[in-house]
Amino acid sequence: MTDDEEKTRWITHGGRTVYDNRWIKLSLVDVELPDGHRFEHHVASLKAAAVVVILDSENRVLLLWRHRFVADRWGWELPGGLVDEGEAPLSTASREIEEETGLRPKSLTHLVSFQPMVGMVDSEHHVYLTRDPEYVSAPMETTEASRMEWVPLTDVPAMITSGKIWSSGTLVGLLHVLADV
Repeated sequence: MTDDEEKTRWITHGGRTVYDNRWIKLSLVDVELPDGHRFEHHVASLKAAAVVVILDSENRVLLLWRHRFVADRWGWELPGGLVDEGEAPLSTASREIEEETGLRPKSLTHLVSFQPMVGMVDSEHHVYLTRDPEYVSAPMETTEASRMEWVPLTDVPAMITSGKIWSSGTLVGLLHVLADV
């Protein structure tokens, strides 16, 4: 660690759980700023998530039209979900694709892992890429999305600009793929 990094590092002196269930853990953490100021800071810990960019041979991405009740908003998203206890994110990605789309990936490539809201929320997100998955059945999960569409990658920037794509995992995955095109 450099001297400049050490001068801006926050020190943790412990913490306590305020609320904990299978979906979220809320803690108060005793932190000290580099200037010596000390206070309790909220931290929300969530399960890790895995999302997948699915591309076909025509350079189209499979998107799901979903309503998110927290924001009371509709948007296009990549398939994905929460990593179950003891499950590897790669396994989650494969499982979620099949449940939500009825497609099975031939292979999955890890693109990036990220934290969507550093500073207050701990929720690692893992983004994968698959190309030309095979059809195995109708989607098993029918309550999460109202429809699916293959969308040309060239249409994605305008969909982001117009607010039709707005969720963090979807944005990160699609922007990563667009940067490599």
